Amino acid sequence: MNKKMLLATIMVTLVTFAAAGCSSNQQIKTTDGRTIVTDGKPEIDNDTGLVSYKDATTGRYSQINRDKISNMSELDN
Repeated sequence: MNKKMLLATIMVTLVTFAAAGCSSNQQIKTTDGRTIVTDGKPEIDNDTGLVSYKDATTGRYSQINRDKISNMSELDN
């Protein structure tokens, strides 16, 4: 294997592991007392005020109004 191919393989591997490490689960606590565990980091739309997330238990994508969230924190995986 030549040096360029080896270097490219190492770089792809490092980028893959770095991207996988960035997608940690989050815990959303709502104002009505519910707790939602997300699969990855939720996306916040500042224009609409909606938080989009993938529910870790059901696998479904959902949205919640930012006004309905009392706390959002990262979970230790």
